Amino acid sequence: MTESTPSTPTKRLDFARIFPILFQPRRTFSEIAAEANASWLTPMLTLSISAALVVFVSGFLKARAASMGEVQLPPDWQYWTPDMQNNFMQAQQATQSPVFVYIIPLVLSLVGLWAGWLILSGLLHLGSTLLGGRGSMRSALSVAGWASLPFLVRDLLRIIFMLLAGHVIVSPGLSGFADGTIFLAKILEQVDIFFVWNVILLIIGFSLADGLPKNKATVGVLAVVLILLLALAGAGAATSSLGTSLAS
Repeated sequence: MTESTPSTPTKRLDFARIFPILFQPRRTFSEIAAEANASWLTPMLTLSISAALVVFVSGFLKARAASMGEVQLPPDWQYWTPDMQNNFMQAQQATQSPVFVYIIPLVLSLVGLWAGWLILSGLLHLGSTLLGGRGSMRSALSVAGWASLPFLVRDLLRIIFMLLAGHVIVSPGLSGFADGTIFLAKILEQVDIFFVWNVILLIIGFSLADGLPKNKATVGVLAVVLILLLALAGAGAATSSLGTSLAS
């Protein structure tokens, strides 16, 4: 007669788990792995709220700067032709309505958050399965959601910085070290201490939830994160190049 590991009930919303997942991840992920149902709603709802706050604060500061005649110029502005610069300034004036300042950025931010979470979870589950992991897509969704909470800390720090500085963040992450290369800038834009924190939590979470050795969990997580990082950088570089060509 086989004995099955008893599953613990899952709270639909468990905000008390936010601090433990950040500072006691091994114990907390062990609890998540033992739960009967998925628990991704709490971290994803929290991240959605923080992402919305970042959009509203940055939108307010951009609108205030525009009303004072201050415009945030692209990094390679000095290399643009006079016609391109003129077209850019006209486009900036045409996009100062609340729809462009708040609504569209909010929709894009939330779509990026939720779609990115689903894609990350799916790829990590696939990678874990190929490496011999015993987890499910349900557990992958929960682990990926909870492991993303370092970005909540980043959002809160960005909000505080913007309110104190009175302007939006121009070069997020390490993008200021890119030295004019758009593709490299888009990669470094995603990389900071919170990104590293997120990767560490993913490794711990998938190691515990899927029963993977730490070395296999590390290989699987790093491979998926690198693929997504390159894909995001490529899409960002293509979008930036398209915007430059349209401005010309």
